[in-house]
Amino acid sequence: MSSPPECHGDTCITCSDEALPFVVVRLLDHDLALVDTGGGAEEISIALVEADVGDTVLVHAKEAIAVLTR
Repeated sequence: MSSPPECHGDTCITCSDEALPFVVVRLLDHDLALVDTGGGAEEISIALVEADVGDTVLVHAKEAIAVLTR
């Protein structure tokens, strides 16, 4: 069994340390939401922000870290 990949230096291998803006299209249970990625819908956590459908949120590693527009 191989060991999981590790981050080295200042860049996360999972997301390249980028936060990207996405629009919330549906709220789900347990502080989750679906966002429109431009290539389909993706489930993210909105536990750290107060987001609603139609809001643009800044997402890093599947976690909304800020609401950009309401």
